[in-house]
Amino acid sequence: MINSMAASSGAPSVREGTDTVVDAARYSTVPSLMDSLLHDVRNPLNALSIHLEVLTEKLKGEAGVVPPSQEKNLKSMREQIQRVDGILRRFAEFIVSRPGGAGDTDLTETVTRALDVLSHESRKNRLQVRSTLTPGVRARLSDIGELGFLVVQALVRGYGRSAAGAEVTVGVRIEDARAVFEVVDADASPGADGPAEASAALELRCAQLGVDLHLRGGTCRMTFPLA
Repeated sequence: MINSMAASSGAPSVREGTDTVVDAARYSTVPSLMDSLLHDVRNPLNALSIHLEVLTEKLKGEAGVVPPSQEKNLKSMREQIQRVDGILRRFAEFIVSRPGGAGDTDLTETVTRALDVLSHESRKNRLQVRSTLTPGVRARLSDIGELGFLVVQALVRGYGRSAAGAEVTVGVRIEDARAVFEVVDADASPGADGPAEASAALELRCAQLGVDLHLRGGTCRMTFPLA
């Protein structure tokens, strides 16, 4: 009877409330798992790098150089090791929360890195991501460690709202002596509002940090004091 009344009134059911709690608990473990993953994977990556250099020395002939045919393979292995290490570092930066205290940071650089981290997501949905990023825009924030979180949530919302093949524009600029970050999805899926968690998280955290947030339809715009 209670469940029926909740359903008819539009209130969340017991099952929905339980699922929300379970999801929150599940994802609350992600930062610590990512931190552990970063540590555990980098150890063998470092070992591979060392052994690769040892192998390089062994392959050098009397002339003191590695034969060109083998040097190409060694170079490729070095690049792939560095690539994996870089990917792990970038993901950890946006997933593992590390309070940074009040200060200023490069908004343009943070958005550039976030676009890189979420590049697979945009390609998977065949989105046309158009970015116009003014170089060197620095934003002031009461906790600079949270800037990456805000940027990723805005991008996730825009990507989640967009139909396959749609265009999403991402901008960083200075406007009225303020630093502005904006995500606009021009062709949202019918009836889609994107991930509700992303919008709720943005509204809550921006209010806590004193960031001006405009969140309406296909536009998500954050305004920060300019450093």
